[in-house]
Amino acid sequence: MTEFSPDYLVGIDEVGRGPLAGPLCVGAFLVERKKLPVTLKALRGIHDSKQLSSAERERWLSKIETLAESGSCRFSTTFVHSSSIDQQGMAKALHLAVARVLFNLAVHPAKCFVLLDGTLRAPAVFQLQESIIDGDENEPLIATASVIAKVRRDRHMVGLAKRFPEYGFEEHKGYGTRKHYEALQEYGVSEVHRKSFLRKFQFPNTNLQTISNTQIQKAQTRAVLV
Repeated sequence: MTEFSPDYLVGIDEVGRGPLAGPLCVGAFLVERKKLPVTLKALRGIHDSKQLSSAERERWLSKIETLAESGSCRFSTTFVHSSSIDQQGMAKALHLAVARVLFNLAVHPAKCFVLLDGTLRAPAVFQLQESIIDGDENEPLIATASVIAKVRRDRHMVGLAKRFPEYGFEEHKGYGTRKHYEALQEYGVSEVHRKSFLRKFQFPNTNLQTISNTQIQKAQTRAVLV
């Protein structure tokens, strides 16, 4: 991994890059190096959040919370809401969210090794870092961060569904399903929608038939992959 021996290891992943509505969520999971073997044993079998059912993710988060209460680990999440994504763009929003979630962990940059999923990068002050393609599938610390972020974001979207029941956020979590597009056609864009993602559509006057099956299939594919 590195010739240095950092005191802590941190896994980082994001959830919610692709939806039409709701926030991006970045999760971070920190383990003290000397407690890593015991923690990894407790996390044996954890997978990327996309490979787990909602009930399985909830059970894993409960287990992670128990580990944190015992002092074996720490974790944090941060949200970037739709208005910030629209104003800053996704790349900058992701960069700021990664920096914020690491700050929330209150760990000195020189004392930790940061493992990030895909092309995510930590601020340059974290000199010990590695971005791992498919890290959420192959690195338990990143997979754990993925589960934490996914559960926290899903719970947030269920909360938004109570404020905006017409969109069905509790079902699709803001992703571009046909039901979501139908609701957009009928009700227009809400304050929690990402306007920059919806520039091709003029709501509420768009004829749903102008939204092609190809567009919906692409959105549904993104809902699975992101």
